[in-house]
Amino acid sequence: MSSESTEVWAGWYRDRQGAEAVSIASRGRQLCTRIRGVEYEGAAFAALEAIGDEGLLSSCVLEWDMPLPVHADGLVHRATLSCLLTLGEPRPDGSLDRADLNLTLHYGGAAFEAGVAGGDFDDALDRLQRQLPPGAELGVRAPVDA
Repeated sequence: MSSESTEVWAGWYRDRQGAEAVSIASRGRQLCTRIRGVEYEGAAFAALEAIGDEGLLSSCVLEWDMPLPVHADGLVHRATLSCLLTLGEPRPDGSLDRADLNLTLHYGGAAFEAGVAGGDFDDALDRLQRQLPPGAELGVRAPVDA
């Protein structure tokens, strides 16, 4: 039995065909979701690939919320991280022409925002951290990339 924990976040998938509620699971450093009956896995949100098929998830928007504690004043405060990932069109080499990540941290009655091109989750979190009041620190989250 593995000691890795699994976190699951509810969200939405949107593309030209419409919208669908999805669940995104994080197991260790691996992400997975099921969209319209197709399983996707990857080490990063912007690198989800169909299992048993070629190609990255593309031409869509993924949106989800996750709890993210904030440590301040010797206490652990509840906060919510709202995530919006826009995945562009596939290039001939199989990569995406864009992966834009926007994060909004809802904490202490305020909203802190960070957006990054390329979908680097850790970079976006670092940008959020720099906006927090002195002494406030983002808590530990699942070790995954965007």
